[in-house]
Amino acid sequence: MIYFKYKILDSKPYKQAIPSFSQSQKVDLLRLDTLHPIVSGNKFYKLRFYIAAAIENGLSKVASFGGPYSNHLVALAFTAKEAGLKSIGYIRTNADEPTTPSLVEAKAYGMELVYLGRTDFQSKKISILETSDAKSDTYFIDEGGYGTIGAKGAATIFTENDTAHYDYIICAVGTGTMLAGCINAASPNQKIIGIPVLKNEGSIESEINALLLDKNDSNNDKKNSNSYTLLHQFHQGGYAKTNPAMIDFMNRLWDTENIPTDIVYTSKLLFGVEQLIQDNYFEKDASILVIHSGGLQGNRSLPAGSLKFC
Repeated sequence: MIYFKYKILDSKPYKQAIPSFSQSQKVDLLRLDTLHPIVSGNKFYKLRFYIAAAIENGLSKVASFGGPYSNHLVALAFTAKEAGLKSIGYIRTNADEPTTPSLVEAKAYGMELVYLGRTDFQSKKISILETSDAKSDTYFIDEGGYGTIGAKGAATIFTENDTAHYDYIICAVGTGTMLAGCINAASPNQKIIGIPVLKNEGSIESEINALLLDKNDSNNDKKNSNSYTLLHQFHQGGYAKTNPAMIDFMNRLWDTENIPTDIVYTSKLLFGVEQLIQDNYFEKDASILVIHSGGLQGNRSLPAGSLKFC
């Protein structure tokens, strides 16, 4: 295993109780957002083995894909710089649009930005991934770190943090990579719940299933015997969509619990968890671990002063 400079830290993720959520249940938040100020939350875990693979294969560049407020691309740009690699970001926007603070930050860490436009971004991405030359000096990573290597990294969230005694593990779902890693690493008795942040995401279940370890494959060190549940009702209108009620919720969560959230992932996650508790979704005395996946880049799209903590 290769460790990079930013991994050698005195701080580490910690668990924070959420008393305002708790009724008869115990609710803790795994604060992955405290791992590093830039490579925030699950981005470190999902990227760690991709970066290691690029180095081990003697490649000089890493490349990936994302939107104009991508947590993933900012984290990749910084990680690549720390690892002595160049980076390329293929962006879902046009070159003549205003440059976002997130892209300015990624560029400051040395990332070359290539604008693919907003039309047919997914098909353009697939074409680049399918036609990339195996003999090139660039290691390609799918959007959001999606892939079996990303899921392998996400599984280390469990191995490096005390999660074994919780009945429920709950996280937000974008690409599904972190959720797949959690499913692969969880104990058979644990119930895994994902809260998708995209609307009408009909393919997400198959994309998650593609990353799960085959319980019938004797070559796997870990057999996946866990089922999981996706709850699709908390997307708030779709990816990066929000509304005044959600902004109020984010500010209330900051006031009551000192928890920063983002409009894309963690606000929807925690809003959903609170609603599930109020609706008596969980049995009494259940222990619940919610994973704060970090990344506040999406909040930069809001008008200044919308949130109390940024």
